[in-house]
Amino acid sequence: MEGVSAEHSYLAKYAELQRRNPWRPNLTQAQIDEVVPAVHPIVRTHPETGRRALFVSKHFTTRIIGLPDKDSRALLDELFDHSTRPEHIYRHQWRDGDMVFWDNRSVMHLAAGCPQDQRRKLYRTTIEGDVPF
Repeated sequence: MEGVSAEHSYLAKYAELQRRNPWRPNLTQAQIDEVVPAVHPIVRTHPETGRRALFVSKHFTTRIIGLPDKDSRALLDELFDHSTRPEHIYRHQWRDGDMVFWDNRSVMHLAAGCPQDQRRKLYRTTIEGDVPF
């Protein structure tokens, strides 16, 4: 997997995510027009620890660069299945006052557990990072 890159798009499954979360807003055409797919290595090396991690997401990774569509989809499905095995998952049990931090360079995350009839309130801050390698 070294040296192999994939394309990622915020819009790839936006409509599906929106159907599952009625709070997710409609995007204007101007917003959609601004979304440009990004290309990143499939295996990312953390710049501080040197550890390698998969850099794919079922919701955003659309294809593997240089592979035929059928092969790309098969490999991505295998990587998605591997990355979401129970032994690779941490589920936080929320309590009042909790604050959680994670490093996007080595952790996939997904909001889960919020009742469908309630809006999730989140304060997010992003620290400018480095370019994946």
